[in-house]
Amino acid sequence: MTELPDGRLYLAGQWVAGEGAEITSIFPADGSVNQVLKGASAAQTDTAIEAAARAQSDPAWRGMKPHERARLLTRIADGIEANIARISQIQSRDTGKTLRETAALAGSAAGTFRYMAAALETLDDTLTVPRGDYLTMSVHEPLGVVGAITPWNSPIASDAQKVAPALAAGNAVVLKPASWSPLTALELARIIEGAGLPRGLFSVLPGSGREVGNRLVEHPLVRKISFTGGTATGRVIAAQAAAKLMPVSLELGGKSPTIVFADADLDLAVAGILYGIFSSTGQSCIAGSRLFVQRAVHEDFVARLVAATRRLVVGHPFDAQTQVAPLIHQDHREAVAGHVARAVADGAQVLCGGAAPDEAALQKGSYYLPTILSGLPNTAALCRDEVFGPVLAVLPFDDEDDVIAQAEDNAYGLACGIWTRDFPRAYRVARAITTGTVWINTYKQFSISTPFGGEKDAGLGREKGREGIRAYMAQKSLYVDLTGRPHPWARL
Repeated sequence: MTELPDGRLYLAGQWVAGEGAEITSIFPADGSVNQVLKGASAAQTDTAIEAAARAQSDPAWRGMKPHERARLLTRIADGIEANIARISQIQSRDTGKTLRETAALAGSAAGTFRYMAAALETLDDTLTVPRGDYLTMSVHEPLGVVGAITPWNSPIASDAQKVAPALAAGNAVVLKPASWSPLTALELARIIEGAGLPRGLFSVLPGSGREVGNRLVEHPLVRKISFTGGTATGRVIAAQAAAKLMPVSLELGGKSPTIVFADADLDLAVAGILYGIFSSTGQSCIAGSRLFVQRAVHEDFVARLVAATRRLVVGHPFDAQTQVAPLIHQDHREAVAGHVARAVADGAQVLCGGAAPDEAALQKGSYYLPTILSGLPNTAALCRDEVFGPVLAVLPFDDEDDVIAQAEDNAYGLACGIWTRDFPRAYRVARAITTGTVWINTYKQFSISTPFGGEKDAGLGREKGREGIRAYMAQKSLYVDLTGRPHPWARL
């Protein structure tokens, strides 16, 4: 087994013991304890922020040429790639995800740093068209200190999506990972330290929302918050940020519709829908958790889907055959089971799953079977609320207008999947639905080069892409006189 991080925090370039509330990292596969550590205190958070502000304002960092910062990002990418096996082990212990998935996430994180380095090298400012005898230009400058708050479901990838563009833009970053998965971010800190990032520019502070999260949002030296997590918390952060007139990026919850038209390649759709809802054990903001199937093929398609779901391998995250690993925590499994119980009380029929597995080898872990429910209206709680687990609601629809109306009748707008051979129809539906991402005849595919974010209750702002760096910068306009003459208004 890979040696896990020792539980010390990375505070402004120093490895120190936390002084805040105790955090216990648990291996979801069997309930064993990975690590017990102390999170950061509010005072330690202040120390990290103040050190970050000093390091960010150092001329050696602020004046560093973009290609020089890009070299640092590339070294971080190299460090992640050289440690993929180790990161994969740590993240699987931390989250319960399969080694195959955590290795892919680590590779994605390396790709994020490498892409942001390349984008930074070619990110030009603009010489604008003057409307007088002056030179005009638009330039971009770092904001200062960025607070990054990441979720427990995909730590290394989520961390990279915030840290890489923020550093590329010339900021300092204080990263708060989720308390259920604190270890992966500490490993990232070790790699970033080894890449030679100047001390103080990066800190990793596991800890409670009260001690760390609130200080990051409220501290006057923090000039942006980038948050991925629940919508309720996102609203609180947005309100706090508004009081400071501070920009925020919020990637929040989802209740994403997937739509199967009668003319779709049904085998292709079954495979994509299985992946969209049951990979990552459903613990994904973009999980396709509402499935709409056109009535003409509804019965046949649902039968195929249920049969394929029952064949999914539920097992230990270190088993190469496992497709559905444990949920993050026993408490989260109880929450998922509670959603299903309420749905059954509302009249749902359980087509498969709906319980923990029976196998003796899985009893100590927080496993839950892939679950498909039918018989609910689109207004039912299960079709409105984010479950964040392997639970799929199946609903019928009649025609294009009907499915657009049902898909739109939801507070979230993060993602959507469409399965049809009719491209004009796919395009019409994709444009009609209010959402940040639409997949057509595929699902849950990502590229760091393509912006990502949500609409409505699913979030605010975008991450990824070349403009992902600009999201961590302030725009400034410069005017340079070309005449050398006093302004005529002064009558000199």
